[in-house]
Order: sequence, then C-alpha cells, then structure tokens
Amino acid sequence: MKTRATLIGFTAILMWSFLALMTTASGKMPPFQLSAITFAIGSLPGIFTFMFRPERIRQLRQPAKVWLTGVVGLFGYHFLYFTALRNAPAVEAGLIAYLWPLLIVVGSALLPGERLRWYHLVGALAGLAGTVLIVAKNGVAFDPAYGFGYLAAFLCAFTWAGYSLVTRRFEAVSTDVVTGFCLATSILSALCHITLETTVWPDNLAQWAAVVGLGVFPVGLAFYAWDHGVKNGDIQILGASSYAAPLLSTLILTVFGFAEPSLRIAIACVLITGGAMLAAQDMIRRTKKAKTRQG
Repeated sequence: MKTRATLIGFTAILMWSFLALMTTASGKMPPFQLSAITFAIGSLPGIFTFMFRPERIRQLRQPAKVWLTGVVGLFGYHFLYFTALRNAPAVEAGLIAYLWPLLIVVGSALLPGERLRWYHLVGALAGLAGTVLIVAKNGVAFDPAYGFGYLAAFLCAFTWAGYSLVTRRFEAVSTDVVTGFCLATSILSALCHITLETTVWPDNLAQWAAVVGLGVFPVGLAFYAWDHGVKNGDIQILGASSYAAPLLSTLILTVFGFAEPSLRIAIACVLITGGAMLAAQDMIRRTKKAKTRQG
C-alpha cells in the first residue's frame, strides 16, 4: 500500500518534468494569467467526479486549517515563485526555490512515525548537486541587489515543503479537496493577473494545446497524485526523488531540440538517479522482503 502510494506520488514528479516544455510551447501568456487558466482546467477532474458522484462534494467540508494549508501551498508557492523570477535572475532564483525537496526530507524527521536516516539526507544532497549542474550551467552569482527576489525564492521553497509536510498530517482528508484548492488558486491568480499583468492570448492551436496540457497534467492531475503520495506513501523518498523533475525536464527539452546533450547532464543524471536510489533504500528493502515471502 505504501509503495503503491509512493509510486503514485512519483507520477506527479514525472508530470512536473513536462512543465518547462509545455510552458515554452504555450507562447507568451503572462504567468498569473497562465496560472489562472491552467488551475481552472486542473480543477475539472474533481468537478467531473462530483457530477457523477455528488455525495463526494461533502469532502470539501473541511476545517479552516485544511483550506488554509492547501490554498497557501498551491497559490502561495506560485505567487512567490513568480515574484522571485520578477525580482532576481532566473538561475539563482530557480536554484533557491528548488531547495524544497531537501527541506521535505529534513523536515520529515518532525513527522510522527518518521525517522531521518543518513541515506535520506545524502540522497537528497546528491539530487541537489545534480540540479545545480543542470540549472547553473553558466555559473551562479548571487548579487545582493536581488535580495528581495532571493528572499521570495526562499519563502517559495519553504512554502511548498511546508505544504507537503503539513498535508501528511491531514492523511484522513480526501484528495477530493484538491479540487477546491485548484479553484481557489485559479481565482486568486486571476485577481493578480487583472491587477499586475496585460492579457495575452495564445496565437495558434498548438499553443492552446500546450495550455490545456499544462492544466490537465503538471498543473492538474499532478497535484492530486502528489496529495495522495505524501499522505499515504514514503515522503522521504518522494522528497529526494523530486530532484528527478529538473533532470527529466532537461532530457525532454533535449529530445525536442530545445537543449543540447552534454557531459554535465550525464553527471547530473548519475547524481540524481543515484541519490534517489539511495534515499529509496527502505522501499527497496520492503519490496525484496515482500517478494521473498511470496516466493
């Protein structure tokens, strides 16, 4: 059961790896407008479920702390991420924001029933090192002039890590509630768009297809899968494995001709894959024991 939930959570990481490709293909739509549209699409799986099984709408009746955690997690993360990119260079901001997998692994030690082992931490650090190789290909230079943007990126990392860890404490709450989180994030993003941005629509059908794809997968089903994974699976493995997203994203961009293959990517692949396997020792042992018993 735990292994299955962990694998479901990993599908979210796989879907997030297509985020860069689909965002690039979606044209020049401003980030909050894109967020408003894609999160509205992302709420549709839940809405369709409620249409055919109306009794599940009752799952949306949750305490204020559940709603606060979900809305702050989804909307807060994206608001802080966009703020960071607007106020700091993308490479440095992206690296800081991508501290969240490491924070999840370290923070998991505070959760009931969880123990932080050395291989969880080393695996997460190896993943972070691989991510640095991918993202900071032209070097990193932290300029104090961009302090506000760096701060937003740090808060971004802590927001998503905090959301993931606190969500674990709400394991009795149905994943159906993610539908409400997506709708709330869509509405708040639309308000930010109206206030801060100029509307830009896709130019062609291919760009619209990319927008819909974003809403269905990385900004839609991925959040449902992640919610199920962190509540019922191994959150330490998921945290360390999350560093696979930038690696897979780079490989996908390379396949589609948006990036060039290099030795740097190969080394990053070894670091991230090896780190994820190291962090997954507990799950690997459980699987071997289960096979031995069946045999």
